[in-house]
Amino acid sequence: MSAGGTDPNPVLRITGLDVHYGPRGRRRQALHGVSLSVAPGETLGLIGETGSGKSTLARTVLGLVPATGGTVTVAGADVTSYGRRQWRELRRSGVVQYVFQDPLRSLDPDLTVADSLSEPLLVRGVTRSEAAAGVRRFLDRVRLTEDLLGRLPGELSGGQRQRVAVARALVTEPRLVLLDEPVSALDSANRVQILEILKELRAEGTALVLISHDLGSVAGVADRIAVLYRGELVETGAARTLVDAPRHPYTRLLLRSAPTLHGTPADRAERDALRALLHT
Repeated sequence: MSAGGTDPNPVLRITGLDVHYGPRGRRRQALHGVSLSVAPGETLGLIGETGSGKSTLARTVLGLVPATGGTVTVAGADVTSYGRRQWRELRRSGVVQYVFQDPLRSLDPDLTVADSLSEPLLVRGVTRSEAAAGVRRFLDRVRLTEDLLGRLPGELSGGQRQRVAVARALVTEPRLVLLDEPVSALDSANRVQILEILKELRAEGTALVLISHDLGSVAGVADRIAVLYRGELVETGAARTLVDAPRHPYTRLLLRSAPTLHGTPADRAERDALRALLHT
């Protein structure tokens, strides 16, 4: 399946997506003509530097930013024109979930780990005993122990908070999870653990979109990679193919800046030459 959407039943399909910001006459284009799709059990790495449009795309998929043009389909439903009530119902269903880069943004500081994880289930009408069983199961899935259930987010380490945030996203057994820079703020040990957890989800049919500026972290987990540059999709392909033989200068620039892929960053002259090429 390609990023253009050849899979007949993708969990996520984006076609010709345009997003503009600002008042009419002074609008800034954040995304232009973006088309991609993600199949069940597939992991797509969405790569680009700050300002490339990655987070805007995710927020549009989640209904937090309106599309100016094009369509977004989630689990077979065209959500482009959804109203507030329809979005509320979709979010309550737990079909699509989002993991923030900073878990403190998604975890209520006044709720214990147990309450944070059980809340999405209780909202869906699950009994408290069923919710408690689900919480324990998913806590184990993210390599955390039950002694953390009574703690508040502020009492956890950064790696523990991020794993709680991942567990909270998974507890409703969503079909699609978008993760915004899920490992960028973690040390190497926690980064490896989170990436291992994400790898396991593929076998269960969960579709993942890993949003990152770091090709090194994503390349070992993603099935495919899509590269955004200035709001446009400039290159897509199988992860290994794209890493071994990048076609676009911007992709090559990202690879030269990824020490985890090539040992050390390329020297400044080579990176400057690639940047110059992008602006010609």
